[in-house]
Amino acid sequence: MDFGTLRTVGPLALAVIAAWGVDRSIVTRGLQPPGFSVAADQSPLGPALRRVFALTALAMVLWIGVFAPLGVIGLEQTLPVDLETPQLFQLHLFFVLALLIWYALGFVGDRTPLLESLRRQFGLRAAGAGRELALGAAVGVGAWLVVLVVLMLVGSLVYLVAGEQSLPESPPSVVVWVAGLPILVRFAVSLSAGVVEELFFRGFLQPRVGIWLSTGAFVLAHASYEQPLMLVGITILSVIFALLVRWRQSIWAAIAAHAVFDAVQLLFVIPQLLDFLQPGKLGGAPIG
Repeated sequence: MDFGTLRTVGPLALAVIAAWGVDRSIVTRGLQPPGFSVAADQSPLGPALRRVFALTALAMVLWIGVFAPLGVIGLEQTLPVDLETPQLFQLHLFFVLALLIWYALGFVGDRTPLLESLRRQFGLRAAGAGRELALGAAVGVGAWLVVLVVLMLVGSLVYLVAGEQSLPESPPSVVVWVAGLPILVRFAVSLSAGVVEELFFRGFLQPRVGIWLSTGAFVLAHASYEQPLMLVGITILSVIFALLVRWRQSIWAAIAAHAVFDAVQLLFVIPQLLDFLQPGKLGGAPIG
Protein backbone atom coordinates (compact mmCIF):
# COMPACT_ATOMS: atom_id res chain seq x y z
CA MET A 1 0.00 0.00 0.00
CA ASP A 2 1.51 3.36 -1.05
CA PHE A 3 1.46 6.43 1.17
CA GLY A 4 -1.26 8.13 -0.88
CA THR A 5 -3.63 5.18 -0.41
CA LEU A 6 -2.80 5.11 3.30
CA ARG A 7 -3.89 8.75 3.57
CA THR A 8 -7.38 7.67 2.45
CA VAL A 9 -7.70 4.17 3.90
CA GLY A 10 -6.03 4.99 7.22
CA PRO A 11 -8.58 7.59 8.38
CA LEU A 12 -11.45 5.33 7.24
CA ALA A 13 -10.05 2.39 9.22
CA LEU A 14 -9.60 4.60 12.28
CA ALA A 15 -13.19 5.81 11.93
CA VAL A 16 -14.56 2.25 11.83
CA ILE A 17 -12.50 1.27 14.87
CA ALA A 18 -13.59 4.42 16.71
CA ALA A 19 -17.28 3.79 15.94
CA TRP A 20 -16.93 0.26 17.28
CA GLY A 21 -15.19 1.66 20.37
CA VAL A 22 -18.00 4.16 20.93
CA ASP A 23 -20.54 1.34 20.71
CA ARG A 24 -18.58 -0.77 23.22
CA SER A 25 -18.33 2.18 25.60
CA ILE A 26 -22.05 2.83 25.30
CA VAL A 27 -22.79 -0.77 26.27
CA THR A 28 -20.29 -0.69 29.15
CA ARG A 29 -21.82 2.50 30.54
CA GLY A 30 -25.34 1.07 30.38
CA LEU A 31 -26.47 3.59 27.75
CA GLN A 32 -27.47 1.13 25.04
CA PRO A 33 -30.42 2.53 23.06
CA PRO A 34 -33.53 0.33 23.32
CA GLY A 35 -33.74 0.00 19.54
CA PHE A 36 -30.45 -1.90 19.49
CA SER A 37 -31.48 -4.45 22.07
CA VAL A 38 -35.25 -4.85 21.82
CA ALA A 39 -36.99 -5.23 18.45
CA ALA A 40 -39.84 -2.81 17.83
CA ASP A 41 -43.03 -4.65 16.81
CA GLN A 42 -43.75 -2.38 13.85
CA SER A 43 -40.20 -2.00 12.53
CA PRO A 44 -39.02 -4.04 9.53
CA LEU A 45 -35.46 -3.90 10.89
CA GLY A 46 -34.24 -6.10 13.69
CA PRO A 47 -32.12 -4.61 16.49
CA ALA A 48 -28.84 -6.00 15.12
CA LEU A 49 -29.43 -4.49 11.67
CA ARG A 50 -30.51 -1.16 13.13
CA ARG A 51 -27.33 -1.12 15.18
CA VAL A 52 -25.18 -1.81 12.11
CA PHE A 53 -26.83 1.02 10.16
CA ALA A 54 -26.44 3.42 13.09
CA LEU A 55 -22.77 2.55 13.56
CA THR A 56 -22.18 2.90 9.82
CA ALA A 57 -23.58 6.45 9.94
CA LEU A 58 -21.41 7.18 12.97
CA ALA A 59 -18.29 5.74 11.29
CA MET A 60 -18.91 7.81 8.17
CA VAL A 61 -19.18 11.10 10.03
CA LEU A 62 -16.15 10.22 12.16
CA TRP A 63 -14.26 9.57 8.94
CA ILE A 64 -15.33 12.80 7.24
CA GLY A 65 -15.32 15.11 10.26
CA VAL A 66 -12.71 13.73 12.67
CA PHE A 67 -10.13 11.48 11.01
CA ALA A 68 -10.05 12.78 7.42
CA PRO A 69 -7.93 15.82 8.44
CA LEU A 70 -5.13 13.37 9.33
CA GLY A 71 -4.96 12.40 5.67
CA VAL A 72 -4.11 15.92 4.47
CA ILE A 73 -1.39 16.74 7.00
CA GLY A 74 1.73 17.78 5.13
CA LEU A 75 -0.09 18.37 1.85
CA GLU A 76 -0.36 21.79 0.25
CA GLN A 77 -3.95 22.92 0.75
CA THR A 78 -5.72 25.06 -1.82
CA LEU A 79 -8.11 27.58 -0.34
CA PRO A 80 -11.73 27.20 -1.56
CA VAL A 81 -12.04 30.74 -2.89
CA ASP A 82 -15.01 29.78 -5.11
CA LEU A 83 -16.90 27.95 -2.34
CA GLU A 84 -20.59 28.83 -2.12
CA THR A 85 -21.82 29.94 1.31
CA PRO A 86 -24.11 26.90 1.89
CA GLN A 87 -21.10 24.61 1.34
CA LEU A 88 -19.45 26.09 4.42
CA PHE A 89 -22.00 24.24 6.53
CA GLN A 90 -21.88 20.83 4.80
CA LEU A 91 -19.73 19.18 7.44
CA HIS A 92 -21.99 20.39 10.23
CA LEU A 93 -24.96 19.06 8.29
CA PHE A 94 -23.28 15.63 8.14
CA PHE A 95 -22.81 15.70 11.92
CA VAL A 96 -26.48 16.49 12.46
CA LEU A 97 -27.66 13.82 10.00
CA ALA A 98 -25.47 11.17 11.64
CA LEU A 99 -26.89 12.02 15.07
CA LEU A 100 -30.46 11.93 13.76
CA ILE A 101 -29.89 8.57 12.05
CA TRP A 102 -28.33 7.13 15.21
CA TYR A 103 -31.20 8.46 17.31
CA ALA A 104 -33.96 7.33 14.94
CA LEU A 105 -32.57 3.80 14.72
CA GLY A 106 -31.72 3.54 18.40
CA PHE A 107 -34.94 4.86 19.84
CA VAL A 108 -37.46 3.26 17.53
CA GLY A 109 -40.65 2.67 19.50
CA ASP A 110 -39.51 4.76 22.49
CA ARG A 111 -42.61 6.08 24.25
CA THR A 112 -40.88 9.14 25.72
CA PRO A 113 -42.13 12.35 24.04
CA LEU A 114 -39.85 13.16 21.12
CA LEU A 115 -38.54 16.54 22.29
CA GLU A 116 -37.92 15.29 25.82
CA SER A 117 -36.13 12.23 24.46
CA LEU A 118 -33.90 14.34 22.19
CA ARG A 119 -33.07 16.73 25.03
CA ARG A 120 -32.16 13.82 27.27
CA GLN A 121 -29.96 12.03 24.73
CA PHE A 122 -28.00 15.08 23.56
CA GLY A 123 -27.56 17.05 26.77
CA LEU A 124 -30.16 19.70 26.01
CA ARG A 125 -32.09 19.49 29.27
CA ALA A 126 -31.71 22.62 31.40
CA ALA A 127 -33.81 24.38 34.01
CA GLY A 128 -33.27 27.73 32.33
CA ALA A 129 -31.74 27.79 28.85
CA GLY A 130 -31.48 31.59 28.84
CA ARG A 131 -29.48 31.61 32.06
CA GLU A 132 -27.22 28.85 30.70
CA LEU A 133 -26.60 30.78 27.49
CA ALA A 134 -25.69 33.93 29.43
CA LEU A 135 -23.28 31.96 31.61
CA GLY A 136 -21.77 30.33 28.54
CA ALA A 137 -21.26 33.70 26.83
CA ALA A 138 -19.28 34.91 29.83
CA VAL A 139 -17.24 31.70 29.83
CA GLY A 140 -16.58 32.14 26.11
CA VAL A 141 -14.98 35.54 26.69
CA GLY A 142 -13.06 34.19 29.68
CA ALA A 143 -11.92 31.16 27.65
CA TRP A 144 -10.48 33.48 25.03
CA LEU A 145 -8.41 35.24 27.70
CA VAL A 146 -7.26 31.91 29.18
CA VAL A 147 -6.23 30.55 25.77
CA LEU A 148 -4.45 33.80 24.93
CA VAL A 149 -2.41 33.73 28.14
CA VAL A 150 -1.53 30.03 27.79
CA LEU A 151 -0.51 30.39 24.14
CA MET A 152 1.65 33.40 24.96
CA LEU A 153 3.40 31.39 27.67
CA VAL A 154 3.82 28.33 25.45
CA GLY A 155 4.91 30.48 22.51
CA SER A 156 7.50 32.23 24.70
CA LEU A 157 8.85 28.88 25.84
CA VAL A 158 9.07 27.60 22.25
CA TYR A 159 10.82 30.83 21.24
CA LEU A 160 13.40 30.45 24.00
CA VAL A 161 14.04 26.78 23.26
CA ALA A 162 13.78 26.56 19.46
CA GLY A 163 13.95 30.12 18.19
CA GLU A 164 11.63 32.45 16.29
CA GLN A 165 11.49 30.22 13.21
CA SER A 166 9.56 27.60 15.24
CA LEU A 167 6.60 29.94 15.75
CA PRO A 168 3.83 30.31 13.13
CA GLU A 169 3.86 33.61 11.28
CA SER A 170 0.08 33.75 10.90
CA PRO A 171 -3.06 31.70 11.64
CA PRO A 172 -3.85 28.73 9.34
CA SER A 173 -4.76 29.78 5.81
CA VAL A 174 -8.31 28.45 6.01
CA VAL A 175 -8.96 30.48 9.19
CA VAL A 176 -7.60 33.57 7.47
CA TRP A 177 -9.86 32.88 4.51
CA VAL A 178 -12.96 32.52 6.69
CA ALA A 179 -12.00 35.72 8.54
CA GLY A 180 -12.21 37.53 5.21
CA LEU A 181 -15.80 36.47 4.49
CA PRO A 182 -18.77 38.82 5.04
CA ILE A 183 -19.61 39.52 8.69
CA LEU A 184 -22.98 37.74 8.61
CA VAL A 185 -21.36 34.61 7.16
CA ARG A 186 -18.67 34.63 9.86
CA PHE A 187 -21.33 35.03 12.51
CA ALA A 188 -23.32 32.12 11.03
CA VAL A 189 -20.17 29.94 10.93
CA SER A 190 -19.51 30.73 14.61
CA LEU A 191 -23.09 29.93 15.59
CA SER A 192 -23.16 26.72 13.56
CA ALA A 193 -19.88 25.54 15.10
CA GLY A 194 -21.14 26.29 18.60
CA VAL A 195 -24.39 24.40 18.15
CA VAL A 196 -23.39 21.44 15.99
CA GLU A 197 -19.93 20.70 17.37
CA GLU A 198 -21.16 20.86 20.95
CA LEU A 199 -24.09 18.60 20.09
CA PHE A 200 -21.74 16.00 18.64
CA PHE A 201 -18.62 16.18 20.80
CA ARG A 202 -20.12 17.14 24.15
CA GLY A 203 -23.80 16.22 23.83
CA PHE A 204 -23.31 12.85 22.14
CA LEU A 205 -19.70 11.69 22.60
CA GLN A 206 -18.79 12.98 26.06
CA PRO A 207 -21.42 11.06 28.08
CA ARG A 208 -20.65 7.92 26.09
CA VAL A 209 -16.83 7.88 25.92
CA GLY A 210 -15.73 10.41 28.53
CA ILE A 211 -14.07 13.81 28.52
CA TRP A 212 -10.61 12.83 27.31
CA LEU A 213 -11.64 10.70 24.33
CA SER A 214 -14.23 13.25 23.20
CA THR A 215 -11.59 15.98 23.57
CA GLY A 216 -9.16 13.90 21.52
CA ALA A 217 -11.76 13.58 18.77
CA PHE A 218 -12.41 17.33 18.88
CA VAL A 219 -8.71 18.10 18.48
CA LEU A 220 -8.30 15.57 15.65
CA ALA A 221 -11.19 17.24 13.83
CA HIS A 222 -9.03 20.38 13.70
CA ALA A 223 -5.76 18.62 12.85
CA SER A 224 -5.70 20.05 9.32
CA TYR A 225 -4.67 23.41 10.82
CA GLU A 226 -1.21 21.80 11.17
CA GLN A 227 -0.08 24.30 13.81
CA PRO A 228 0.83 22.62 17.11
CA LEU A 229 0.45 25.89 18.98
CA MET A 230 -3.10 26.29 17.72
CA LEU A 231 -3.93 22.68 18.58
CA VAL A 232 -2.79 23.41 22.14
CA GLY A 233 -5.38 26.20 22.25
CA ILE A 234 -8.06 23.90 20.82
CA THR A 235 -7.28 21.28 23.47
CA ILE A 236 -7.63 23.85 26.24
CA LEU A 237 -10.92 25.04 24.77
CA SER A 238 -12.28 21.52 24.52
CA VAL A 239 -11.44 20.79 28.16
CA ILE A 240 -13.09 24.04 29.25
CA PHE A 241 -16.24 23.21 27.31
CA ALA A 242 -16.23 19.64 28.62
CA LEU A 243 -15.90 20.72 32.24
CA LEU A 244 -18.63 23.29 31.70
CA VAL A 245 -20.94 20.55 30.45
CA ARG A 246 -20.08 18.33 33.41
CA TRP A 247 -20.76 21.20 35.82
CA ARG A 248 -24.03 22.35 34.26
CA GLN A 249 -25.25 18.88 33.18
CA SER A 250 -26.32 20.47 29.92
CA ILE A 251 -24.62 21.64 26.73
CA TRP A 252 -26.44 24.99 26.48
CA ALA A 253 -23.68 26.94 28.25
CA ALA A 254 -21.00 25.19 26.17
CA ILE A 255 -22.87 26.07 22.97
CA ALA A 256 -22.84 29.75 23.91
CA ALA A 257 -19.19 29.64 25.07
CA HIS A 258 -18.08 27.96 21.84
CA ALA A 259 -20.06 30.32 19.59
CA VAL A 260 -18.87 33.42 21.45
CA PHE A 261 -15.24 32.28 21.34
CA ASP A 262 -15.39 31.64 17.60
CA ALA A 263 -17.20 34.93 16.98
CA VAL A 264 -14.56 36.87 18.94
CA GLN A 265 -11.85 35.20 16.88
CA LEU A 266 -13.47 35.54 13.45
CA LEU A 267 -15.11 38.93 13.86
CA PHE A 268 -12.46 40.81 15.82
CA VAL A 269 -9.17 39.16 16.77
CA ILE A 270 -7.99 37.53 13.53
CA PRO A 271 -9.08 40.37 11.21
CA GLN A 272 -7.30 42.91 13.44
CA LEU A 273 -4.21 40.73 13.74
CA LEU A 274 -3.97 40.20 10.00
CA ASP A 275 -4.61 43.82 9.25
CA PHE A 276 -1.65 44.61 11.48
CA LEU A 277 0.64 41.89 10.11
CA GLN A 278 -0.46 41.77 6.47
CA PRO A 279 -2.43 44.90 5.48
CA GLY A 280 -4.86 44.31 2.61
CA LYS A 281 -4.86 40.51 2.82
CA LEU A 282 -8.47 40.12 3.91
CA GLY A 283 -11.68 40.55 1.97
CA GLY A 284 -12.01 37.01 0.64
CA ALA A 285 -8.64 36.99 -1.14
CA PRO A 286 -6.51 33.86 -0.93
CA ILE A 287 -3.86 33.94 1.78
CA GLY A 288 -0.56 32.06 1.72
